[in-house]
Amino acid sequence: MLLRDNVYERLRADILACALAPGDDVREQELAERYAVSRQPVREALLRLVREHLVTVQPRQGYRVNPISLADARDLLRFRLALEPACVAEAIENASDTALRALDKFRRFSGNHEDFIAYNRAFHSALAHASGNRRMAASLCDLIGQADRLVRVSIANLRGHDPKRLVAEHVALIEAMQNRDRRAAARIIKAHIGATEKRVLPALKRNAVIVEGSDVWIVQPKRSISKFTAISSTGARSRPAAAKCWTCAIPQPAT
Repeated sequence: MLLRDNVYERLRADILACALAPGDDVREQELAERYAVSRQPVREALLRLVREHLVTVQPRQGYRVNPISLADARDLLRFRLALEPACVAEAIENASDTALRALDKFRRFSGNHEDFIAYNRAFHSALAHASGNRRMAASLCDLIGQADRLVRVSIANLRGHDPKRLVAEHVALIEAMQNRDRRAAARIIKAHIGATEKRVLPALKRNAVIVEGSDVWIVQPKRSISKFTAISSTGARSRPAAAKCWTCAIPQPAT
């Protein structure tokens, strides 16, 4: 892998994992030191991420990791609702029995929240690749990766987050696909994604995202739990009124 591609992959992964959290300001020199490279591959990676709407250029100030808005989160999940059932249908029609049997490894899960995010990403990515359609798979894998960020900023406060139930939904989908039952598989995957939207969006609104008028805000915790900064959709920063208090669901890296 070329150096610039390696830096891009690492930087993108850090954004999607919220190691670089929504609203964080980043500079080329700081990132170059973080990844032990020169500024050139960092600049190229950032410009690619600008095109992916994960980063915004701040004139004469560097870059900012784009905040998560409820509207964007909803758009992402609705796009996935249109695309993933099509991948499942393609897999049922075109994938070999061996390829569909390979999904059996996702019938069981054990671990913590972070482990579940990795398991869930791997499962849905496997569905994408089972379709045999490279363009559809690439688009769906991108959506799944970006959806990780939504889950990470809300998972600590998700109501009804039950890995056993979610894995049971995966198992039902696997069985429908292995039986080449297109109707049942379509029903299951659409219900699965719809349920995800119903869990994640309220959790974002309740804990990580504040909507005031036309502005969407992400609460970004600082070193002290009592200090926080609100970042508006326009990029302006301010502290919310003292009478209002929100806690952020963004997991902080261990120190």
